[in-house]
Amino acid sequence: MVPMNSTAMGDMMNSTSMGDMMNRTATGDMKMDKTMMTHMTFFWGMSTEIFFSGWPGQSSGMYAVALALVFGLSMLVEWLSHTRFIKSTTNKLVAGLLQTAMYGLRVGLAYLVMLAVMSFNVGVFLVAIAGYTTGFLLFGSRVFRDSSEMLPYEKASDLPPLNC
Repeated sequence: MVPMNSTAMGDMMNSTSMGDMMNRTATGDMKMDKTMMTHMTFFWGMSTEIFFSGWPGQSSGMYAVALALVFGLSMLVEWLSHTRFIKSTTNKLVAGLLQTAMYGLRVGLAYLVMLAVMSFNVGVFLVAIAGYTTGFLLFGSRVFRDSSEMLPYEKASDLPPLNC
């Protein structure tokens, strides 16, 4: 490992984004291949990166697609949290494997939503909350469920509640 001199360390501390810091070499040289700044506080605007470098970019249409994707992912997490696929007559091994696969999918999707929210874009944050809320309203609340549909001793879903 090559020790950094004080100038290179100072340049790294004055860098505008994590991407800039990652592009620096031990001598303090910098490759300027990205111009987008990484935000560390919430901000309004369409100029953000979600999931992939450069996506959705500067296009308002692609920003709307990104917001719809985050909304859909968060609703999907709620649907998986409140669904019942596994029948009581299913083999224990098959039921356990299916339950584990569903749990892994739900956690993976929840982490994707979390990564999108970590863009610190207020629009993405609000859409994620709206998706989780709408998903709970449709799949978890009593609004669309017949009270005689579930007996008191039956469990509500195949998966345990999602914990933060």
